[in-house]
Amino acid sequence: MSYAQAMYALGNDQTVSLILGIGAHRTVLAQGPMGSGKSSMLPEIAAAKPSHMPCYFDGTTKDLGDITIPNIAKMDDGTGYVTYLTNEELGVHNHKPIILMIDELGKANPAVKNALMRLMLERKIGSYTLHKDSIVFATTNLGSEGVGDLLLPHQLNRLTVVETKKPDAMDWVEWGISNGVDHTILGWVKDNPQVMQDFRDVPNPDDNQYIFHPQATGRTAFCTPRSLHAASDILQNRDGLDDDTLTAALIGTIGARAAMDFMAFLKLADQLPTLESIKTDPENAKIPTSASATCMVVFRSLSTVEREWMDAWMTYMLRLGTEFQSLFANGVRASKYNKTKQSMVMQNKQFTQWAMNNNYMFAADKV
Repeated sequence: MSYAQAMYALGNDQTVSLILGIGAHRTVLAQGPMGSGKSSMLPEIAAAKPSHMPCYFDGTTKDLGDITIPNIAKMDDGTGYVTYLTNEELGVHNHKPIILMIDELGKANPAVKNALMRLMLERKIGSYTLHKDSIVFATTNLGSEGVGDLLLPHQLNRLTVVETKKPDAMDWVEWGISNGVDHTILGWVKDNPQVMQDFRDVPNPDDNQYIFHPQATGRTAFCTPRSLHAASDILQNRDGLDDDTLTAALIGTIGARAAMDFMAFLKLADQLPTLESIKTDPENAKIPTSASATCMVVFRSLSTVEREWMDAWMTYMLRLGTEFQSLFANGVRASKYNKTKQSMVMQNKQFTQWAMNNNYMFAADKV
């Protein structure tokens, strides 16, 4: 990866915009850190193009026979000829516009890469030609990570290669609020932004034991946006797990250092008021004594608040410090926040009055 590409690394939202703009004419290769959310671009692009059928092709699990196989056909006079049948995962049999994501292109075996090159360059595979409005893009991890991603210069020359970057901690928290990530994970990431650091900014792997580093030995689990989302799934389904079992599961998901630190952080959750107490008795519901726990309350409310108890939340929120009121307001304004909830909050009379009285708070740090 060149210095210039690293300087102009794109966020996933920017990469999605690029693919939507040129993807029907040029194949974009999104090359970025493992676990940084590259695979999530397919549903985002599909949402923007409802007329297109989304198709997913995993380069790591395919061989040449998974792309095309020969088929003997006959003309009217009985003369035989060979056509090639194409895997339905490539979507070409529909004769409709598709969005084809070729995931982990760099890990595909050489024969598969060569077969896919014609598809990415000419929009042809076997005996089929893609619909002219079809969008094709590919993803791969950074070669410098040392995990087997390799594309040769003549292959890269056929693609528009852009480097993608990890979201920073606050961007990921903003995304997590609208995507069901557990509020304790969100609070921990906000307090520990180094979990989103790029290993290339850490010359000594011991300086950040939360993340993947190619020079670190024995670090089989680590923090990425993907693994943190997986940790959230574990936390949301931990009923019946004792602390030792939960810790073991987290160690195997986000790594030992992160799991131990998070388990200590999780004890702050004991300070949180229940949602029911906020809904039914907002004037007396418990106020956390630590800033980290209060952040968790705000993140939880951003994810769960409903019209029926929005007034109660506002009553409770006004008992918090102004920095936490601002945190909630900026969460509502965030571009990734659920639009239905955003509209509901913005229409609430108490919130509208609060916004008029405290307009300056909207200039504070985003979530």
